[in-house]
Amino acid sequence: MRSFASRGVIVIILGIFLMLLMGNTPIAIAQLPFELHGFLDARGGLRTQDDPHESKTATLGETRLQLHLFKALDWAKFRIKSDFLYDGAVEGADVDLREANVLFTPFEFMDLKVGRQILTWGTGDYLFINDLFPKDYNSFFIGRDDEYLKAPSNALKASFYTTTINLDFVYTPRFNPDRFIDGERLSYFNPQLGRLAGQDAAISPLKRDGWFEDSEIALRLSRDIKGYGLALYGYNGFRKSPEGYDPKAGKPTFPRLSVYGLSVRGKVWEGIGNFEMGYYDSRDDRSGEDPFIPNSQFRLLAGYEQELAIDFTGGVQYYLEQMLDYGAYKRTLPRGSHAADEFRHVITLRLTKLLMYQSLKLSLFTFYSPSDQDVYTRPNIHYRISDHWSGEVGANIFIGEKDHTFFGQFKDDTNIYLGLRWSF
Repeated sequence: MRSFASRGVIVIILGIFLMLLMGNTPIAIAQLPFELHGFLDARGGLRTQDDPHESKTATLGETRLQLHLFKALDWAKFRIKSDFLYDGAVEGADVDLREANVLFTPFEFMDLKVGRQILTWGTGDYLFINDLFPKDYNSFFIGRDDEYLKAPSNALKASFYTTTINLDFVYTPRFNPDRFIDGERLSYFNPQLGRLAGQDAAISPLKRDGWFEDSEIALRLSRDIKGYGLALYGYNGFRKSPEGYDPKAGKPTFPRLSVYGLSVRGKVWEGIGNFEMGYYDSRDDRSGEDPFIPNSQFRLLAGYEQELAIDFTGGVQYYLEQMLDYGAYKRTLPRGSHAADEFRHVITLRLTKLLMYQSLKLSLFTFYSPSDQDVYTRPNIHYRISDHWSGEVGANIFIGEKDHTFFGQFKDDTNIYLGLRWSF
Protein backbone atom coordinates (compact mmCIF):
# COMPACT_ATOMS: atom_id res chain seq x y z
CA MET A 1 0.00 0.00 0.00
CA ARG A 2 2.87 2.37 0.78
CA SER A 3 4.35 1.80 -2.67
CA PHE A 4 1.00 2.66 -4.29
CA ALA A 5 0.70 5.81 -2.19
CA SER A 6 4.25 6.84 -3.01
CA ARG A 7 3.48 6.49 -6.72
CA GLY A 8 0.47 8.73 -6.25
CA VAL A 9 2.67 11.33 -4.60
CA ILE A 10 5.11 11.08 -7.53
CA VAL A 11 2.24 11.81 -9.95
CA ILE A 12 1.32 14.92 -7.95
CA ILE A 13 4.93 16.10 -7.71
CA LEU A 14 5.42 15.67 -11.47
CA GLY A 15 2.27 17.66 -12.11
CA ILE A 16 3.30 20.49 -9.76
CA PHE A 17 6.73 20.60 -11.39
CA LEU A 18 5.13 20.94 -14.81
CA MET A 19 2.79 23.67 -13.54
CA LEU A 20 5.77 25.66 -12.29
CA LEU A 21 7.75 24.99 -15.44
CA MET A 22 4.95 25.95 -17.80
CA GLY A 23 3.96 28.96 -15.75
CA ASN A 24 7.42 30.47 -15.29
CA THR A 25 9.40 29.49 -18.37
CA PRO A 26 7.06 29.27 -21.37
CA ILE A 27 9.89 30.21 -23.73
CA ALA A 28 11.89 27.13 -22.68
CA ILE A 29 8.89 24.88 -23.24
CA ALA A 30 8.32 26.40 -26.67
CA GLN A 31 11.92 25.54 -27.57
CA LEU A 32 11.43 21.82 -27.02
CA PRO A 33 12.02 19.75 -30.18
CA PHE A 34 8.39 18.54 -30.03
CA GLU A 35 4.96 19.84 -29.03
CA LEU A 36 4.02 19.10 -25.43
CA HIS A 37 0.48 19.26 -24.08
CA GLY A 38 -1.41 17.55 -21.31
CA PHE A 39 -3.18 18.01 -18.01
CA LEU A 40 -3.16 17.20 -14.31
CA ASP A 41 -6.54 15.93 -13.16
CA ALA A 42 -7.76 15.19 -9.62
CA ARG A 43 -11.08 13.37 -9.40
CA GLY A 44 -13.12 11.65 -6.68
CA GLY A 45 -16.40 9.76 -6.54
CA LEU A 46 -18.63 8.10 -3.92
CA ARG A 47 -21.54 5.68 -3.99
CA THR A 48 -24.80 7.12 -2.75
CA GLN A 49 -25.75 3.81 -1.09
CA ASP A 50 -24.12 0.70 0.35
CA ASP A 51 -23.11 -2.05 -2.05
CA PRO A 52 -22.82 -5.42 -0.29
CA HIS A 53 -20.62 -6.76 -3.10
CA GLU A 54 -17.99 -4.00 -3.02
CA SER A 55 -15.68 -3.28 -0.08
CA LYS A 56 -15.41 0.50 -0.56
CA THR A 57 -17.85 3.36 -0.74
CA ALA A 58 -15.45 5.29 -2.98
CA THR A 59 -15.76 4.59 -6.71
CA LEU A 60 -12.98 6.97 -7.72
CA GLY A 61 -10.05 8.66 -5.96
CA GLU A 62 -7.72 9.50 -8.77
CA THR A 63 -4.77 11.74 -9.55
CA ARG A 64 -3.95 11.61 -13.25
CA LEU A 65 -1.14 13.24 -15.23
CA GLN A 66 -1.40 13.09 -19.02
CA LEU A 67 1.53 13.96 -21.28
CA HIS A 68 0.90 14.37 -25.00
CA LEU A 69 3.95 14.62 -27.26
CA PHE A 70 3.62 15.40 -30.95
CA LYS A 71 6.25 15.80 -33.65
CA ALA A 72 5.64 16.51 -37.34
CA LEU A 73 8.34 15.84 -39.92
CA ASP A 74 8.20 16.12 -43.68
CA TRP A 75 7.69 12.39 -44.06
CA ALA A 76 5.71 11.40 -40.95
CA LYS A 77 3.89 12.54 -37.82
CA PHE A 78 4.69 11.00 -34.44
CA ARG A 79 2.37 11.01 -31.44
CA ILE A 80 2.69 9.70 -27.87
CA LYS A 81 -0.02 10.22 -25.29
CA SER A 82 0.36 8.55 -21.90
CA ASP A 83 -1.41 8.82 -18.54
CA PHE A 84 0.30 8.32 -15.19
CA LEU A 85 -2.22 7.77 -12.42
CA TYR A 86 -2.84 6.69 -8.90
CA ASP A 87 -6.36 5.71 -7.77
CA GLY A 88 -6.97 5.40 -4.06
CA ALA A 89 -10.36 3.75 -4.63
CA VAL A 90 -8.57 0.57 -5.73
CA GLU A 91 -5.21 1.39 -4.11
CA GLY A 92 -3.50 1.08 -7.46
CA ALA A 93 -1.02 2.98 -9.60
CA ASP A 94 -0.79 2.53 -13.34
CA VAL A 95 0.62 3.85 -16.60
CA ASP A 96 -2.02 3.96 -19.34
CA LEU A 97 -0.42 4.40 -22.76
CA ARG A 98 -3.25 5.97 -24.77
CA GLU A 99 -1.44 6.55 -28.05
CA ALA A 100 1.97 5.73 -29.52
CA ASN A 101 1.80 5.83 -33.28
CA VAL A 102 3.27 7.17 -36.49
CA LEU A 103 1.24 8.52 -39.42
CA PHE A 104 2.62 8.25 -42.97
CA THR A 105 1.27 9.50 -46.27
CA PRO A 106 3.10 7.21 -48.72
CA PHE A 107 0.84 8.33 -51.59
CA GLU A 108 -1.45 11.30 -52.10
CA PHE A 109 -4.45 8.97 -51.95
CA MET A 110 -3.36 7.02 -48.86
CA ASP A 111 -2.73 7.55 -45.14
CA LEU A 112 -1.17 4.85 -42.97
CA LYS A 113 -1.20 4.97 -39.16
CA VAL A 114 0.67 2.27 -37.24
CA GLY A 115 0.76 1.73 -33.48
CA ARG A 116 -1.40 2.33 -30.43
CA GLN A 117 -4.33 4.59 -31.31
CA ILE A 118 -7.90 5.56 -30.44
CA LEU A 119 -10.32 4.41 -33.14
CA THR A 120 -13.94 5.36 -33.63
CA TRP A 121 -16.63 5.49 -36.30
CA GLY A 122 -20.40 5.26 -36.58
CA THR A 123 -23.15 7.80 -35.91
CA GLY A 124 -24.46 7.01 -32.41
CA ASP A 125 -24.24 9.22 -29.33
CA TYR A 126 -23.02 6.87 -26.55
CA LEU A 127 -24.65 4.03 -28.53
CA PHE A 128 -22.51 1.88 -30.81
CA ILE A 129 -23.48 -0.58 -33.53
CA ASN A 130 -20.72 -0.71 -36.14
CA ASP A 131 -18.03 0.73 -33.87
CA LEU A 132 -16.41 -2.50 -32.65
CA PHE A 133 -13.34 -0.81 -31.22
CA PRO A 134 -12.68 -1.25 -27.48
CA LYS A 135 -14.60 0.77 -24.88
CA ASP A 136 -13.94 1.40 -21.18
CA TYR A 137 -17.27 1.15 -19.38
CA ASN A 138 -15.66 1.32 -15.94
CA SER A 139 -14.47 4.85 -16.76
CA PHE A 140 -17.85 5.77 -18.25
CA PHE A 141 -19.82 4.66 -15.19
CA ILE A 142 -17.63 6.24 -12.49
CA GLY A 143 -17.21 9.78 -13.81
CA ARG A 144 -13.96 9.98 -15.71
CA ASP A 145 -13.83 12.36 -18.66
CA ASP A 146 -15.79 11.23 -21.73
CA GLU A 147 -12.58 10.67 -23.70
CA TYR A 148 -11.93 7.59 -21.55
CA LEU A 149 -15.02 5.80 -22.83
CA LYS A 150 -12.80 4.90 -25.79
CA ALA A 151 -9.98 2.47 -24.98
CA PRO A 152 -6.86 2.24 -27.19
CA SER A 153 -6.18 -0.33 -29.89
CA ASN A 154 -2.85 -1.73 -31.07
CA ALA A 155 -3.57 -1.62 -34.77
CA LEU A 156 -2.71 -0.66 -38.32
CA LYS A 157 -5.12 1.73 -40.02
CA ALA A 158 -4.95 2.39 -43.76
CA SER A 159 -7.18 5.04 -45.36
CA PHE A 160 -7.62 5.33 -49.13
CA TYR A 161 -9.21 8.39 -50.77
CA THR A 162 -10.71 8.58 -54.25
CA THR A 163 -13.08 10.95 -56.03
CA THR A 164 -15.95 8.48 -55.68
CA ILE A 165 -15.45 6.61 -52.40
CA ASN A 166 -13.18 6.37 -49.35
CA LEU A 167 -11.98 3.16 -47.72
CA ASP A 168 -10.76 2.69 -44.14
CA PHE A 169 -9.13 -0.61 -43.25
CA VAL A 170 -8.12 -1.49 -39.68
CA TYR A 171 -6.13 -4.60 -38.80
CA THR A 172 -5.58 -5.54 -35.16
CA PRO A 173 -3.10 -8.45 -35.03
CA ARG A 174 -4.08 -9.38 -31.47
CA PHE A 175 -7.58 -9.00 -30.05
CA ASN A 176 -8.18 -5.84 -28.01
CA PRO A 177 -11.22 -6.40 -25.72
CA ASP A 178 -13.29 -3.82 -23.89
CA ARG A 179 -12.21 -2.72 -20.45
CA PHE A 180 -15.39 -4.39 -19.26
CA ILE A 181 -17.14 -4.41 -15.89
CA ASP A 182 -15.37 -7.21 -14.00
CA GLY A 183 -16.63 -6.71 -10.45
CA GLU A 184 -13.43 -5.22 -9.05
CA ARG A 185 -14.85 -1.70 -8.86
CA LEU A 186 -18.53 -1.97 -9.84
CA SER A 187 -21.00 -4.76 -9.06
CA TYR A 188 -22.82 -6.53 -11.88
CA PHE A 189 -25.28 -9.36 -12.59
CA ASN A 190 -23.60 -12.76 -12.82
CA PRO A 191 -25.78 -15.14 -14.90
CA GLN A 192 -23.96 -18.25 -13.63
CA LEU A 193 -24.69 -17.33 -10.02
CA GLY A 194 -28.10 -15.89 -10.85
CA ARG A 195 -27.49 -12.82 -8.66
CA LEU A 196 -25.61 -9.57 -8.32
CA ALA A 197 -21.89 -10.01 -7.69
CA GLY A 198 -18.76 -7.93 -7.34
CA GLN A 199 -15.40 -8.51 -5.73
CA ASP A 200 -16.76 -11.83 -4.43
CA ALA A 201 -17.00 -13.09 -8.01
CA ALA A 202 -14.64 -10.97 -10.12
CA ILE A 203 -14.66 -11.93 -13.81
CA SER A 204 -11.53 -13.65 -15.11
CA PRO A 205 -12.29 -14.73 -18.70
CA LEU A 206 -10.44 -17.07 -20.99
CA LYS A 207 -8.09 -14.80 -22.92
CA ARG A 208 -7.80 -14.44 -26.65
CA ASP A 209 -4.27 -13.13 -26.96
CA GLY A 210 -2.71 -15.08 -29.80
CA TRP A 211 -0.85 -12.87 -32.28
CA PHE A 212 -2.44 -13.10 -35.77
CA GLU A 213 -4.56 -16.07 -34.62
CA ASP A 214 -6.87 -13.85 -32.54
CA SER A 215 -6.85 -10.90 -34.91
CA GLU A 216 -9.56 -8.41 -35.87
CA ILE A 217 -10.41 -6.75 -39.17
CA ALA A 218 -12.68 -3.73 -39.60
CA LEU A 219 -13.68 -2.05 -42.87
CA ARG A 220 -15.58 1.11 -43.75
CA LEU A 221 -16.59 2.37 -47.19
CA SER A 222 -17.87 5.95 -47.12
CA ARG A 223 -18.79 8.88 -49.30
CA ASP A 224 -20.81 12.10 -49.17
CA ILE A 225 -23.82 12.53 -51.44
CA LYS A 226 -25.43 15.98 -51.44
CA GLY A 227 -24.39 16.68 -47.86
CA TYR A 228 -25.28 13.25 -46.49
CA GLY A 229 -22.58 10.95 -45.19
CA LEU A 230 -23.17 7.32 -46.13
CA ALA A 231 -21.08 4.37 -44.99
CA LEU A 232 -20.94 0.58 -45.21
CA TYR A 233 -19.17 -1.39 -42.46
CA GLY A 234 -17.72 -4.83 -41.92
CA TYR A 235 -16.07 -6.45 -38.91
CA ASN A 236 -14.57 -9.87 -38.27
CA GLY A 237 -13.34 -10.69 -34.78
CA PHE A 238 -14.89 -11.40 -31.40
CA ARG A 239 -17.41 -10.11 -28.89
CA LYS A 240 -15.66 -7.21 -27.19
CA SER A 241 -16.86 -8.21 -23.71
CA PRO A 242 -16.88 -11.78 -22.30
CA GLU A 243 -20.53 -12.54 -23.11
CA GLY A 244 -20.01 -16.28 -23.65
CA TYR A 245 -19.30 -19.02 -21.12
CA ASP A 246 -17.24 -22.22 -21.23
CA PRO A 247 -18.87 -24.69 -18.78
CA LYS A 248 -15.84 -27.03 -18.85
CA ALA A 249 -13.38 -24.30 -17.91
CA GLY A 250 -15.93 -22.53 -15.74
CA LYS A 251 -14.94 -19.16 -17.22
CA PRO A 252 -16.48 -16.49 -19.47
CA THR A 253 -15.32 -16.33 -23.08
CA PHE A 254 -15.17 -13.94 -26.03
CA PRO A 255 -17.21 -15.70 -28.77
CA ARG A 256 -16.40 -15.13 -32.44
CA LEU A 257 -18.41 -12.38 -34.11
CA SER A 258 -18.87 -10.79 -37.52
CA VAL A 259 -20.84 -7.58 -38.07
CA TYR A 260 -22.20 -6.07 -41.28
CA GLY A 261 -23.86 -2.67 -41.30
CA LEU A 262 -24.55 0.74 -42.80
CA SER A 263 -25.18 4.31 -41.69
CA VAL A 264 -26.32 7.68 -42.99
CA ARG A 265 -26.04 11.12 -41.39
CA GLY A 266 -27.11 14.55 -42.63
CA LYS A 267 -29.46 17.51 -42.38
CA VAL A 268 -33.07 16.75 -41.45
CA TRP A 269 -35.53 19.62 -40.92
CA GLU A 270 -33.72 22.19 -38.77
CA GLY A 271 -31.21 19.75 -37.30
CA ILE A 272 -29.03 16.69 -37.96
CA GLY A 273 -30.42 13.19 -38.29
CA ASN A 274 -28.69 9.82 -38.34
CA PHE A 275 -29.62 6.22 -39.02
CA GLU A 276 -27.49 3.14 -38.44
CA MET A 277 -28.07 -0.59 -38.54
CA GLY A 278 -26.05 -3.77 -38.19
CA TYR A 279 -26.35 -7.54 -38.37
CA TYR A 280 -24.42 -9.36 -35.62
CA ASP A 281 -23.44 -12.81 -36.88
CA SER A 282 -22.67 -15.06 -33.89
CA ARG A 283 -20.31 -17.38 -35.74
CA ASP A 284 -19.99 -19.87 -32.85
CA ASP A 285 -23.78 -20.38 -32.60
CA ARG A 286 -25.63 -19.50 -35.79
CA SER A 287 -28.53 -21.82 -34.89
CA GLY A 288 -29.11 -20.14 -31.54
CA GLU A 289 -29.14 -23.47 -29.70
CA ASP A 290 -26.05 -23.00 -27.51
CA PRO A 291 -27.24 -21.41 -24.25
CA PHE A 292 -23.70 -20.30 -23.38
CA ILE A 293 -23.15 -18.15 -26.50
CA PRO A 294 -25.20 -15.07 -27.41
CA ASN A 295 -27.50 -15.45 -30.39
CA SER A 296 -27.11 -13.46 -33.58
CA GLN A 297 -28.80 -10.07 -33.46
CA PHE A 298 -30.18 -7.30 -35.59
CA ARG A 299 -29.48 -3.79 -34.24
CA LEU A 300 -30.94 -0.47 -35.35
CA LEU A 301 -30.40 3.16 -34.32
CA ALA A 302 -32.15 6.38 -35.36
CA GLY A 303 -31.28 9.80 -33.92
CA TYR A 304 -31.96 13.50 -34.27
CA GLU A 305 -30.35 16.60 -32.73
CA GLN A 306 -31.25 20.26 -33.05
CA GLU A 307 -30.51 23.66 -31.53
CA LEU A 308 -33.64 24.44 -29.54
CA ALA A 309 -32.59 27.97 -28.53
CA ILE A 310 -29.43 30.03 -28.39
CA ASP A 311 -26.71 27.86 -26.76
CA PHE A 312 -29.29 25.17 -25.97
CA THR A 313 -29.32 21.90 -27.91
CA GLY A 314 -31.30 18.70 -27.62
CA GLY A 315 -30.95 15.25 -29.09
CA VAL A 316 -32.98 12.03 -29.04
CA GLN A 317 -32.20 8.49 -30.17
CA TYR A 318 -34.11 5.25 -30.55
CA TYR A 319 -32.15 2.00 -30.35
CA LEU A 320 -33.39 -1.54 -31.00
CA GLU A 321 -31.83 -4.96 -30.43
CA GLN A 322 -33.62 -8.00 -31.84
CA MET A 323 -32.42 -11.45 -30.80
CA LEU A 324 -32.64 -13.86 -33.73
CA ASP A 325 -33.62 -17.55 -33.37
CA TYR A 326 -35.49 -16.59 -30.20
CA GLY A 327 -37.45 -19.85 -30.12
CA ALA A 328 -34.23 -21.90 -30.02
CA TYR A 329 -32.91 -19.61 -27.29
CA LYS A 330 -36.00 -20.18 -25.12
CA ARG A 331 -35.94 -23.96 -25.67
CA THR A 332 -32.29 -24.33 -24.60
CA LEU A 333 -32.26 -21.80 -21.75
CA PRO A 334 -31.07 -23.51 -18.54
CA ARG A 335 -33.78 -23.97 -15.94
CA GLY A 336 -33.94 -21.11 -13.47
CA SER A 337 -32.12 -18.66 -15.75
CA HIS A 338 -33.55 -15.21 -16.47
CA ALA A 339 -34.79 -15.04 -20.06
CA ALA A 340 -33.85 -11.98 -22.09
CA ASP A 341 -36.53 -10.32 -24.22
CA GLU A 342 -36.60 -10.90 -27.95
CA PHE A 343 -36.66 -7.13 -28.46
CA ARG A 344 -34.78 -4.62 -26.33
CA HIS A 345 -35.66 -0.96 -26.81
CA VAL A 346 -33.66 2.03 -25.56
CA ILE A 347 -34.56 5.72 -25.86
CA THR A 348 -31.99 8.42 -25.09
CA LEU A 349 -32.29 12.15 -24.46
CA ARG A 350 -29.44 14.65 -24.42
CA LEU A 351 -29.89 18.27 -23.28
CA THR A 352 -27.00 20.76 -23.25
CA LYS A 353 -27.10 24.41 -22.15
CA LEU A 354 -24.16 26.85 -22.34
CA LEU A 355 -24.06 29.86 -20.01
CA MET A 356 -21.67 32.62 -18.92
CA TYR A 357 -20.19 33.18 -22.40
CA GLN A 358 -20.04 29.38 -22.85
CA SER A 359 -17.77 28.95 -19.81
CA LEU A 360 -20.47 27.00 -17.96
CA LYS A 361 -21.98 23.88 -19.51
CA LEU A 362 -25.00 22.11 -18.04
CA SER A 363 -25.73 18.73 -19.57
CA LEU A 364 -28.06 15.81 -19.00
CA PHE A 365 -27.94 12.49 -20.82
CA THR A 366 -30.55 9.82 -20.06
CA PHE A 367 -30.98 6.23 -21.24
CA TYR A 368 -34.43 4.69 -20.76
CA SER A 369 -35.35 1.15 -21.72
CA PRO A 370 -39.12 0.53 -21.76
CA SER A 371 -38.53 -3.20 -22.34
CA ASP A 372 -36.02 -3.64 -19.51
CA GLN A 373 -37.79 -1.05 -17.33
CA ASP A 374 -34.51 0.55 -16.28
CA VAL A 375 -32.92 3.99 -16.48
CA TYR A 376 -29.41 5.43 -16.51
CA THR A 377 -28.96 9.19 -16.29
CA ARG A 378 -25.80 11.34 -16.38
CA PRO A 379 -26.22 14.93 -15.10
CA ASN A 380 -23.06 17.04 -15.35
CA ILE A 381 -21.94 20.60 -14.66
CA HIS A 382 -18.65 21.71 -16.24
CA TYR A 383 -17.11 25.13 -15.59
CA ARG A 384 -14.09 26.57 -17.44
CA ILE A 385 -12.46 28.69 -14.75
CA SER A 386 -9.70 30.03 -17.00
CA ASP A 387 -7.73 29.02 -20.07
CA HIS A 388 -5.90 26.43 -17.96
CA TRP A 389 -8.28 25.52 -15.12
CA SER A 390 -11.65 23.73 -15.23
CA GLY A 391 -13.85 21.87 -12.80
CA GLU A 392 -16.89 19.63 -12.97
CA VAL A 393 -19.41 17.79 -10.83
CA GLY A 394 -21.76 15.05 -11.95
CA ALA A 395 -23.49 11.79 -11.18
CA ASN A 396 -24.17 8.33 -12.61
CA ILE A 397 -27.67 7.32 -11.55
CA PHE A 398 -29.00 3.80 -12.19
CA ILE A 399 -32.60 2.75 -11.62
CA GLY A 400 -34.08 -0.66 -12.40
CA GLU A 401 -36.74 -3.07 -11.23
CA LYS A 402 -34.77 -6.20 -12.11
CA ASP A 403 -31.22 -7.21 -11.24
CA HIS A 404 -30.51 -8.88 -14.58
CA THR A 405 -31.27 -5.98 -16.95
CA PHE A 406 -28.39 -3.97 -18.42
CA PHE A 407 -28.76 -0.78 -16.37
CA GLY A 408 -30.71 -2.36 -13.50
CA GLN A 409 -27.70 -4.49 -12.54
CA PHE A 410 -25.77 -1.33 -11.61
CA LYS A 411 -28.35 0.13 -9.21
CA ASP A 412 -25.99 -0.30 -6.24
CA ASP A 413 -23.30 1.56 -8.22
CA THR A 414 -25.09 4.93 -8.37
CA ASN A 415 -22.42 7.55 -7.61
CA ILE A 416 -21.59 11.23 -7.54
CA TYR A 417 -18.21 12.65 -8.55
CA LEU A 418 -16.25 15.87 -8.87
CA GLY A 419 -13.04 16.81 -10.65
CA LEU A 420 -10.52 19.60 -11.04
CA ARG A 421 -8.20 19.87 -14.04
CA TRP A 422 -5.20 22.02 -14.98
CA SER A 423 -4.40 21.85 -18.70
CA PHE A 424 -1.30 23.00 -20.53
